[in-house]
Amino acid sequence: MDARKRKSISRSLERIATLELMLEQIEQQPTELGHLYKPPLENMLRQDRKTVSCVENDEPFLASEFTTPVEIMTAMGVHWYFHLERAFSTGGIPDSHMQEDLEAIQSMPVPMDLCTFVRLSFHYLELGVLPRPTAYISMVHPCDPISSMHAAYMHHSQWRDVPMFMPDAPYHMDRASIDYYADELRRTVDFITEHTGKTLEIERLREATEETNRCYRLWLEYHDLRRAIPAPHGPNLARACTGMVMTEGAGLREHGHLEWFEDLVADAETRVVESRPEVPDQRIRVLWFDFLPVFADEILPWMERECGAVIAMDMSGNCPFQLIDTTSEATMFRGLARRALRDPVMVRQSHSTAGEILAEMARLVRDFRIDGVIFPGHMGHKDQAANISLMRETCREAGVPFLSIGMDSFDPSYTSVDEIKNRISRFFAGAGLN
Repeated sequence: MDARKRKSISRSLERIATLELMLEQIEQQPTELGHLYKPPLENMLRQDRKTVSCVENDEPFLASEFTTPVEIMTAMGVHWYFHLERAFSTGGIPDSHMQEDLEAIQSMPVPMDLCTFVRLSFHYLELGVLPRPTAYISMVHPCDPISSMHAAYMHHSQWRDVPMFMPDAPYHMDRASIDYYADELRRTVDFITEHTGKTLEIERLREATEETNRCYRLWLEYHDLRRAIPAPHGPNLARACTGMVMTEGAGLREHGHLEWFEDLVADAETRVVESRPEVPDQRIRVLWFDFLPVFADEILPWMERECGAVIAMDMSGNCPFQLIDTTSEATMFRGLARRALRDPVMVRQSHSTAGEILAEMARLVRDFRIDGVIFPGHMGHKDQAANISLMRETCREAGVPFLSIGMDSFDPSYTSVDEIKNRISRFFAGAGLN
């Protein structure tokens, strides 16, 4: 293996070692919820090992985004990895490089107000630490910086000669738009076949989609169980749901994703019936109206311990997904297109109208009996920041207090953890919640 390939998988190998150690610790120090925290780690480990194997053995594989339907790639039998997952998955998984990466992007010739996630993606590309795929499926939604990321990968020397395809995403959600994007997904299939030799059998697509439907159905059931007071679990297991339905293997029964969801629902049901929550002291129910920061482990335990506050809902753990009609090829492609255009976290917040976003906030406040709403105000989510005054008004009408922080959900140096804690503490006190 040449030096370029070795470097491209160097961080994958480091994460494999970290995940193996974490799983070993779970085995050696069993906890009440270890059986639920273990499978998501095993899922990440399985994916990383397969990616490394593809690089080492010159097997075809894809890099893709979280909006590309996993059902299609599962049905085609092609390995893929979300090449920027590392930036999101650092929460709870030690990453010895995160601080040096954040320092390195400060000197990049890129505007400092560009989303840190996108700047990190440029850094990973420049550093050469992303396994170089056979082909790359990009995306152009939900925001303009994502398009700039695609352009960078298209022209950078590291990936310049990697075949790339970018499904064209319409903004609207009418029937014509969904039909258009369904055709774009068919073009995605043709692109995968052209560059990997893998073909799509409709029956296999139906099997994969029905399997993910079963997982989504259980997630919806778990979503409803989280309305209970006290909430059965903290937010981490709900966040894990996203990874268990939107990563490779979600459409394969043998990978055990369905069994994990069954165990999750069963555990939540027991805790609701017995009033035995994972987080014991729950006096304040919070809606965190965005994805949780990657350094959430420095904030959430403090909120639970010192404030009696639990994240009853956040946008990573939210489950707005609709099940897909598997009657025919046409209904499956239309369902997959609709889901990709509207349902995933961030896509849902950025690809919706202000009215839809505010209606969802009001519904979550009502359904989950929220005591206070925290909008983190991630510096890269400028489209959402435009709605702050409308969010505040929506919360006022719902009778709950609203806090907008202003932070970087990837870099704690933008707004320090201590300052975030101080803002939250003063918010709870000022609203009379503690």
